[in-house]
Amino acid sequence: MKTLGIVGGIGPESTVDYYKSILEVHRARSPQAGAPRLVIVSLDVGRLIAWMQDGQLDAVTGYLVEGVGQLAAAGADFALISANTPHIVFDEVQARSPIPLLSIVEATRDAVRARGFRRVALLGTRFTMQARFFPDVLGRAGIALVLPAPEEQALIHDKYLGELIPGRFLPGTRDAIAAIAMRLHREQGAEAVILGGTELPLLLRDAPGLAVPLLDTTAIHVDAAVTRMLEG
Repeated sequence: MKTLGIVGGIGPESTVDYYKSILEVHRARSPQAGAPRLVIVSLDVGRLIAWMQDGQLDAVTGYLVEGVGQLAAAGADFALISANTPHIVFDEVQARSPIPLLSIVEATRDAVRARGFRRVALLGTRFTMQARFFPDVLGRAGIALVLPAPEEQALIHDKYLGELIPGRFLPGTRDAIAAIAMRLHREQGAEAVILGGTELPLLLRDAPGLAVPLLDTTAIHVDAAVTRMLEG
């Protein structure tokens, strides 16, 4: 079994969700294999957000490379970054990484394609919604991407940084973001909605009455990671 390294802490709640989900999926897929082999390095999400807000992407890259290096030194065969937003520098981190990295964006593309969706919406931080990494990767696969309106992006971003990353998951925020997802489905023709922030599934997994499929990037990433671990 391969050893998985997780760059976590960005944020803490979703890192816990990754760990629990990996255990559950691994047990379901390989009940006789024993516990999965993994190591986690927990980074400071506050530092990353500050650098992102200041446009200091070189600092973001260096910090992530340092984290991946720690995972490699601890014996990880490959690694993932347990958040969507840092994938804005994924290519730069991969180029400097001593071990292969498993992209959440590429795993999501594969999941979208496997489900036959051709037009999907994206929710996440403003950094993620306004960056090119999702539209570029999906676009090369012939998948169209639609985004919330600017004022909706502002609401999601503010709630994400102010509530979700600190671990506050409020019913009013759930309802507001679910309404945005439904509007994108109804008015923009989104066949599904990518939860492009790993705290969003924690908020929306139990949202009642959503008539549009939600693509949980944490679950997608975990499934791809367990597949690679079990390849041996």
